[in-house]
Amino acid sequence: MFSFLQTLFSDPDVWAVTLLSLKVSGLATLISLVIGLPFGTLLALSKFPGRSFLMTVVNTGMALPPVVVGLAVAMTLWRSGPLGDFHFIYTPVAIIIAQTIIAAPVVTGLTAAALQQLDPRLQLQLLGLGASRAQMIVTLWREARLPLLAALMAGFGSVISEVGASMMVGGNIRGQTRVLTTAIVLETNKGDFQRAMILGAFLLIITFLINYALTWIQQRGARQR
Repeated sequence: MFSFLQTLFSDPDVWAVTLLSLKVSGLATLISLVIGLPFGTLLALSKFPGRSFLMTVVNTGMALPPVVVGLAVAMTLWRSGPLGDFHFIYTPVAIIIAQTIIAAPVVTGLTAAALQQLDPRLQLQLLGLGASRAQMIVTLWREARLPLLAALMAGFGSVISEVGASMMVGGNIRGQTRVLTTAIVLETNKGDFQRAMILGAFLLIITFLINYALTWIQQRGARQR
């Protein structure tokens, strides 16, 4: 315990990788929410040709292996790749892109599932009362806010703990792209298991605190219904 606290408060590298982890995964989750919430709503509420195919793609994307995502993003961002001129490879931007691709299908799929569980007559009632389509959608989001918060937690959990994609597109560069998960892998490969366990414990604590806050908001909303 003393070693954990000593490392936590005296090692600037721990705080550097922690802040970068939160920044990168937080932005990736936010972007995934911006993409997944409207797209999941479209899949849940609309009927159009190819909808079943898109749902299958989204559901498949929810199980994408991070290393496959990392490989695809790396090939795209390498100097010889189609986006190589942007020089994103081995930068935090590359990690955000990879993590967004991982989290977006999770948020999209769970959003669609949450809205599909609502009584379909609710849409007709809202439209019958004169609500615009935008007002109807916002009301449906409010009704499904508890499972939507669960979608947010699932999206965040899928990226804060992944290591393969971050390692492949970020390069685990100290002070630039090293996050908690890649730092744990590095310390393990070096044989410094104590430091790796301390970083792992710190990652679990941070993840627990963030999910505890979101769960508290979710359950508070459930009690107020």
